[in-house]
Amino acid sequence: MERVVECVPNFSEGRDPRVVEGLVEAVESVPGALVLGTHIDPDHNRSVVTFVAPPETIVEAAVRVVARAAELIDLSRHAGQHPRMGACDVLPFVPVRGMSVEECVALAHEAGRRIWDELQIPVYFYESAALREGRRNLADVRRGGFELLREQIATVPERAPDVGEPRVHPTAGACIVGVRPLLIAYNVTLKTGDLSVAKRIARAVRERDGGLLHLKALGFELASRGVVQVSMNLTSYERTNLHQAFEAVRREAEKLNVEVLASEIVGLVPQAALYAAAAHFLKLENYTPDVVLENRIAAALERKRSEHSD
Repeated sequence: MERVVECVPNFSEGRDPRVVEGLVEAVESVPGALVLGTHIDPDHNRSVVTFVAPPETIVEAAVRVVARAAELIDLSRHAGQHPRMGACDVLPFVPVRGMSVEECVALAHEAGRRIWDELQIPVYFYESAALREGRRNLADVRRGGFELLREQIATVPERAPDVGEPRVHPTAGACIVGVRPLLIAYNVTLKTGDLSVAKRIARAVRERDGGLLHLKALGFELASRGVVQVSMNLTSYERTNLHQAFEAVRREAEKLNVEVLASEIVGLVPQAALYAAAAHFLKLENYTPDVVLENRIAAALERKRSEHSD
């Protein structure tokens, strides 16, 4: 594909693998749409499906998977650690190759209109697709979750959707559609069951409260494991990378005499981010992407192709 758009919908279901399988099937029913991976979290009761497609088919794949989520997920019965407003809670489009932000915004707006017209699910636009300045930040749009939105959508003008009538879908809620750059979702798990510790560390490391730039963070309890987690979004990994986020959490945990248990990447991660983290922790003095075997092979093959084409 010469032009590629990534779509990373987040769904309010992380405990029934059959539901996620159904979501994947919906995406792959569209020619040209490729599912790259899934992430399922039972404590958050949330799943992420990452797929790519050319701009000609990405909207169709996105609308089909939102429709399948509306069939399979009943938000009125949903409970989990993560904030959510819809069965398909967030639907971000990401320009990957040969696409501008503006082109992806047009795709997001088309998807939003179809989601309302075909599914009767109200839509809010965020980040680069936002139609109102106060809706650029996802957390501001989602504040209070499905339950508060259900109470306010028809009576509080600020909560009216960007597309659709001011009423939530009874089981699918609302959908938040946006355009954003490549983002890394990264969690650090702590060896304690004290939720206040995770929340305190999240406040210390996130940009909003004076921490690292381009870092959002929340503290969550992982009841199934008896531990807590600092859940982060790195919105500009070139400026705040994985190793910086990890070290910030580790330092704050150390102050509280808490040990870091593990960390995890949610969804997919750009290769450059892992290279930078490896170079940092290994203290590599001679690191460049050229020292990676696979990169050198790819470069050599590309040179061969160029020579033959000439």
